[in-house]
Amino acid sequence: MAEQNETRTWFMRTAFFVLAVFVLYWQLLPLETTPRRWTGPDLLLVLSCVWVLRRPDYAPVFLIACILLLADFLLGRPPGLLAAVVVLVTENLRRRSFTMRDMPFGVEWLTAGGALCAMIIGNRVLNAIFFVEQPSLGLSLIQLIMSVLCYPLVVLFCVVFLRIRRVGPHERDGLGARG
Repeated sequence: MAEQNETRTWFMRTAFFVLAVFVLYWQLLPLETTPRRWTGPDLLLVLSCVWVLRRPDYAPVFLIACILLLADFLLGRPPGLLAAVVVLVTENLRRRSFTMRDMPFGVEWLTAGGALCAMIIGNRVLNAIFFVEQPSLGLSLIQLIMSVLCYPLVVLFCVVFLRIRRVGPHERDGLGARG
């Protein structure tokens, strides 16, 4: 039984990595040649929040840090700034995930929305401190709103297709804690 759980954990970590690389690939595709006045959700941030809140053992901190550092390099952002912010916020979510197991989905959604807000504000503050050129505040707010609205769809995708569910009270997660 323990070997089966370990295999599932590593399979889901690999699935998280593959899904994140697919999202990065999609973001790099030149689908439009003109600048847009709106932006879509940041699916990497939303995906990280979903996996950390639902199954923290499937998204270890090292994997999240590596994926977001890779995203910083590929998307032309300052290397490590957003990755550091996301690691800090997702570790806070990871600590909260054990107490949120019995909460309804609305509380999870609000918590994830607050975390996404903290990530985007923290990134903007760090960019301002280091005098990095950043997109307009309006675009950042649109991205935040789109990310928060997209959260239930990502949860639905993860639950239906990947069977990512919360750890039950009778199970042990990969971190050794009892649910």
